[in-house]
Amino acid sequence: MRRRPSRSPAVALVAAGVCLALSGCSRGVPVPPPEPQPSGSAYFACANLKADLPEQVLGHNTTATTPWSSLTTAWGDPAIVLRCGVPAPAALTPTSQLITIDGVAWFPEQLERGYLFTTYGLSLNVEVSVPSAYAPEADALTEISRSIAESIPAASPSPSP
Repeated sequence: MRRRPSRSPAVALVAAGVCLALSGCSRGVPVPPPEPQPSGSAYFACANLKADLPEQVLGHNTTATTPWSSLTTAWGDPAIVLRCGVPAPAALTPTSQLITIDGVAWFPEQLERGYLFTTYGLSLNVEVSVPSAYAPEADALTEISRSIAESIPAASPSPSP
């Protein structure tokens, strides 16, 4: 009795090739997840935000992030990247200029090739990096801010002495 060679390796190879050709199996944009305060509420708020974010920003679909995290989301190529639960920016001072979109205050920092925007006045900081390919970069915030306002509560006021 003659055995026929198994076709599963060939099928797997073809499937992998098709998958890579269609970019549906790409590993995603490398985005290091932030390490928010060790409270479950931070992860819960960020997971709610991720679920509420738009499928498209500036006409670009969501892109997988590596590693996958409920704290990160990306759109397009080059990627517009959102990270939830980041620390406050070191450059933020009481006199820093902010921009407000849909009730969310943003601190802009110019990068070599784009901008990094970080929320201000919320219980968790959210940052969005927007490459210069999408200039004016702040336009991306108009599509994201409403979701942030609905998902991340305002910071509690500091107690008076």
